[in-house]
Amino acid sequence: MKQKTKDTFRQLAEITSHHLGSPYSFFIAIFLIILWTISGFYLEFNQTWQLIINTGTTIATFLMVILMQNTQYRETRSMQLKLNELLYGTKNTRNSFLEIEDESDEELDELKMKFKELREEYIQKMEHRKHKKHH
Repeated sequence: MKQKTKDTFRQLAEITSHHLGSPYSFFIAIFLIILWTISGFYLEFNQTWQLIINTGTTIATFLMVILMQNTQYRETRSMQLKLNELLYGTKNTRNSFLEIEDESDEELDELKMKFKELREEYIQKMEHRKHKKHH
């Protein structure tokens, strides 16, 4: 039962994200805002009129945050697995990179600095080779 619920939510989240990210949804939202604005003349721009938009946008925002978080988490996890597959299949890959997402922020910052140094060394080598060719 638990897996079925997860699968149903995943499918619902995917379908909803796909549709709500479309231009049609944007135009529907614009239409609803215009409709709400026009209804202000009939409701005399009172508190009920304001409550309608406040409640609607709060509920929509709450639900969209949940859907976006779910979608982003799944995409990030999928990307991580794809990168793991690429790293696993590469001859010179360090095994520590296969689970790098488990490292602390400090360890990731240190690794970033090491890559910056490697990049600078590489650029210097390339410039040195370029100068050798011209001389």
